[in-house]
Amino acid sequence: MPIAAALATLGPVGWWWQGSLTPDTYSAMDMGYPDYGGGARADHSAMHHGGAEVTAFTGPRDRPADVSITLVARAERIDLPDGRGVAGYTLNHASPGPEIRARQGQLVEVRVVNESVPDGVTLHWHGYDVPNAEDGVAGVTQDAVAPGQAHVYRFVATDAGTYWYHSHQVSHEQVRLGLFGALVVDPPAGAPAVVDRLALVHTYGGRRTVAGRPGETGVAAAPGSTVRVRLVNTDQGTVRAWVSGAAYRLVAVDGRDRNAPPPVTAAAVVLPAGGRADVEFAVPDAGGAVRVDVGAGTALVVGPEGAVAPVTPEPKASIDLLSYGAPVTIGFDPATATRRFEYRIGRRFGFLDGRPGLWWTVNGKLYPDVPMYMVSAGDVVRMTIANSSGETHPMHLHGHHAVVLSRNGTAATGSPWWTDSLEVADDETYEIAFIANNPGIWVDHCHNLPHAAEGLLAHLAYSGVTTPYRIGKGHNHPE
Repeated sequence: MPIAAALATLGPVGWWWQGSLTPDTYSAMDMGYPDYGGGARADHSAMHHGGAEVTAFTGPRDRPADVSITLVARAERIDLPDGRGVAGYTLNHASPGPEIRARQGQLVEVRVVNESVPDGVTLHWHGYDVPNAEDGVAGVTQDAVAPGQAHVYRFVATDAGTYWYHSHQVSHEQVRLGLFGALVVDPPAGAPAVVDRLALVHTYGGRRTVAGRPGETGVAAAPGSTVRVRLVNTDQGTVRAWVSGAAYRLVAVDGRDRNAPPPVTAAAVVLPAGGRADVEFAVPDAGGAVRVDVGAGTALVVGPEGAVAPVTPEPKASIDLLSYGAPVTIGFDPATATRRFEYRIGRRFGFLDGRPGLWWTVNGKLYPDVPMYMVSAGDVVRMTIANSSGETHPMHLHGHHAVVLSRNGTAATGSPWWTDSLEVADDETYEIAFIANNPGIWVDHCHNLPHAAEGLLAHLAYSGVTTPYRIGKGHNHPE
């Protein structure tokens, strides 16, 4: 009798364990099940055979680049200005890597060379809606670049704004250890006549930094001058930033301008993991300075040399992007949606590739039994993202910007909130919408990157598009 009881218990457990195992190599198209969101269904076999491969969706190859740079990835020590060093990865002997700056409409070419990163590297253009073959996801849009090899990315800088790039190969380790940098695209006429400062926030060895510098960093600016600070959160968790010594305006979020942003004096800006926020303010005419804090004692002090900025505690209030700024047309009607999807985030005990634990779920299922959200070019897509997992998740859809329609049933009333990195707190529900206008196979995952490695990811796939790449083959381990 005890043996029978044990078999009755262990039998289902063994079945769940066996069902969780992933092959040594597999295609992203083999994951889970197709979800058509109530729209037209395609022949499921077309997900694997025929149609266009992701390799067809490239940037221009028939003309010289306007902006060209080579980035060499190395495994080496990162020396911080305070004298401490950490083991990590660099691009051109630096972390953050070089800033890539282009004007809207220019052709950008980036050649990445892997000198000594043992697991291989890629470059993903976070928030930039590049053609699919340029997206830099190992095993989905390319093979990881092994030591001694190189890969070239080409794309037209179609959208002005603040973006960043990072490895999407073993990303939960490689980004933390330094493989990232900034991409800034200016309008065609060039940058406006302001002091323009890039501020990448990253934690090295437990020390929060701005552009690789811990503590206070001075930024020279004359009294009365207008200053734009481009905040980029490259860490895994949420960062709150605030300004002391002047009112400021939040002029852009995730690379998209806010319409008629009002001045702010006593509220912080919330930066999800992967998110960006551009703030503008004027240096006081009286000769004082302005302080931009990002927490953990790290800040920019902006003003004339020797000027002192007030130090204020972190505000309790945050700017609510649902109502901040003035409404303006978004260019399409979400009410005409042809696809409606649910992305419900939870957590439960189970097996992930044979490992027992408490894992993230998508629509109640564990990776790899997750939805493949299927669309066709031109679809108007609505997606409901609901989080009941007990933790917050910064959700990042590759290749597309979405507009936030509502949060917890409250409709957006301010400037259109376009986002590619959306913080979804526990017990929150967002409804977003976007146009399916960038064919390919796109990752849709949590940008707390260890969460993605623990199964919190799905894909958005265009009907008739396939990939020749395989996850696990060679060095392809995107998360």
